[in-house]
Amino acid sequence: MTHPPIRVLIVEDHLIVRKGLCALLATEPDIQIVGEAGDGAQALELVENIHPDVILMDLVMPLLDGIEATRRIMLRHTQARVLVLTSFAADDKLFPAIRAGAIGYLLKDSSPEELIQAIRQVARGESSLNPAIARKVLQELTHPTTHEEEGLTERELEVLRLIAHGLSNREIAVQLVITEPTVRTHVSNILSKLHLASRTQAALYALREGLAKPPED
Repeated sequence: MTHPPIRVLIVEDHLIVRKGLCALLATEPDIQIVGEAGDGAQALELVENIHPDVILMDLVMPLLDGIEATRRIMLRHTQARVLVLTSFAADDKLFPAIRAGAIGYLLKDSSPEELIQAIRQVARGESSLNPAIARKVLQELTHPTTHEEEGLTERELEVLRLIAHGLSNREIAVQLVITEPTVRTHVSNILSKLHLASRTQAALYALREGLAKPPED
């Protein structure tokens, strides 16, 4: 049984870069470009109309930047999956983008293979951060010095560890022999108890607390 292609919206203000991304992704049979936007405001309109699976988001754009566009998209479409693709690894871009709800953050000097892999990961609802970016976010995330994970049940801790390992809800359900709705309930409880906004933050929290091994270079 073949799966439908991943429907991608490209948000990039530089026309040459945008067309280059379209040409690259068009070579992948499981990826379909369903829209292009030259700024964040246009992206908001397109998301309303075409409901893409993955939004490939630049950060520095006219009218409405990628961080604010991501924040507004996530407020209206909580299941949206934003993958940031940018030239900037600076803290003032990285951390606001993650807080806004992006579940992936990739630099434009990444290889085509890394980009395609990241799109597939994000489409599955998995985090996609390269190791250097992940370490920076780990250092930034701060929580009380007491171990907040003590408030989680054993099952929730198991789910949290698997989230940190990049498993999707379906994969977690298979591994723990439970249903996907049960996994979703556990994920919701984890985010609520740890006061986190996304699976990405949960994964990074687990890494910071030593519940899972950090990614290798």
